[in-house]
Amino acid sequence: MKLPGHWIASPWRRSVAAALAGALPMFAFPAPALWWFAYVALVPWILLVRSAPTGKRAAYDGWFGGLGFMLAVHHWLLPSLHVFTLVIAALLGALWAPWGVLVRRFLAGRPPAGRIAAALVVLPSGWLMVELVRSWQGLGGPWGMIGSSQWQVAPALRLASVGGVWLLSFLVVAVNIAVAVLVAVRESRVPAVAGLVATAAVTSAAWVWSPRPEADGGVRIAVVQPGIVDGSGSAEKRFAREEALTRRLAGQDVDLIVWGESSVGYDLADRPDLARRLASLSRTTGTDILVNVDARRSDQPGIYKSSVLVGPDGPTGDRYDKMRLVPFGEYIPARSLLGWATSVGKAAGEDRRRGTEQVVMDVGDGLRVGPMVCFESAFPDMSRNLARDGADVLIAQSSTSSFQSSWAPEQHASIAALRAAETGRPMVHATLTGVSAVYGPSGERVGSWLGTDESTAAVYDVPLARGVTPYVRFGAWPVYGAVLVLLVLGCVEGGRGVRRRRSVPAPLVPPARTVHGSPVRPGR
Repeated sequence: MKLPGHWIASPWRRSVAAALAGALPMFAFPAPALWWFAYVALVPWILLVRSAPTGKRAAYDGWFGGLGFMLAVHHWLLPSLHVFTLVIAALLGALWAPWGVLVRRFLAGRPPAGRIAAALVVLPSGWLMVELVRSWQGLGGPWGMIGSSQWQVAPALRLASVGGVWLLSFLVVAVNIAVAVLVAVRESRVPAVAGLVATAAVTSAAWVWSPRPEADGGVRIAVVQPGIVDGSGSAEKRFAREEALTRRLAGQDVDLIVWGESSVGYDLADRPDLARRLASLSRTTGTDILVNVDARRSDQPGIYKSSVLVGPDGPTGDRYDKMRLVPFGEYIPARSLLGWATSVGKAAGEDRRRGTEQVVMDVGDGLRVGPMVCFESAFPDMSRNLARDGADVLIAQSSTSSFQSSWAPEQHASIAALRAAETGRPMVHATLTGVSAVYGPSGERVGSWLGTDESTAAVYDVPLARGVTPYVRFGAWPVYGAVLVLLVLGCVEGGRGVRRRRSVPAPLVPPARTVHGSPVRPGR
């Protein structure tokens, strides 16, 4: 496959083409949720990069493709951050520049079978490094990892229990590499097909071998979703609506009731009247209520977002303070330098405070739950830690009310399926305004989603499971393998460079000649 050279020769046109190609994977994520598209979505970008005339141009193609990718999967931030969204996408897009160099290094021209075989390992490893770096909370977290596009594919969820979303990302990129070779390099189709067959064989073996969660009873968990509440006094109005919806759960024999993120806008120590009303709800429904307090604390300075468990006698003392805050949404990195972001969007006017440790809460009858808040559900390590600490059910309290008309609510809800599958623990994703969702221990959907147009309380029969998945036991081993692959590549490339320098003969230096009569050669 040849690109139209006369058109693509312009650097700016090439950059635009790279950005558009990099944006294509967005259709694999909710709301479109074309999961199958993920396996070919990177092909146009790969074909463009491999045709780069120089390594420097390949780096630019990787950069602009990364910009397009980041902007596409975060496009719903534009109404809040405006032009700053472009700045963030451009900065994070630079992470793909080295990946672009690797693509050209292994796929340019007519690569032999050995180089293609190496590409099927090296290039997905390079992609994993990009996902690892941008997964740091300070850079926005792991939103839009390519492997998370497979959240509704049962075999993929099974593989997630083996190597987490990292393994899925590796496989998706490897398939894209093989397809790109099939399309562009006629002479190398045999090794490309062999790579696809080998990938299918390995993943099938992992799918057959991976242990399934062992059923261990079930619990009834209710989600209270109040819906949009605007205007003055919205915190009081929201609480009243949540209270009314919760009273409907009386007599339904639920084991836990979960409210969404920022469902309580006041510190309960400062508002004992609200604490009493919650305790009354707990007595009426016969179960504890997990609320989320978004307020300035009375016992220490600063604003916290905290999951607080309330029983029939009031707050039980179990509390989890959110640890990983949303950059710009809940704090501004380097506020002294970037504080101007508050003037161009809806950035945080005051930084919220961080919690220091994760918490597993005992809600009675032996049921233990592990709460997370908002985009913490996107971090695979947080749910893994909770599962290792003994949580029977994972819970994410969220609010995407600022992005109701975008793809963000559906995408956020889908992430919980991956976390459930990875850990072998069911997960409840409870929101203020939708989408709320519940998934079983294998990542399968339990009941129906609560959409962004619903204000209701719903009860879910949640299956429990016991046992430990390979991912919980061994962690992000695909990432460790990717690091090893790139280290080996670096050593090999470094060794080749040394050998090339040694093989170059020393330049022949002609004998020095001096001017007649020179003091160096007297008498000449």
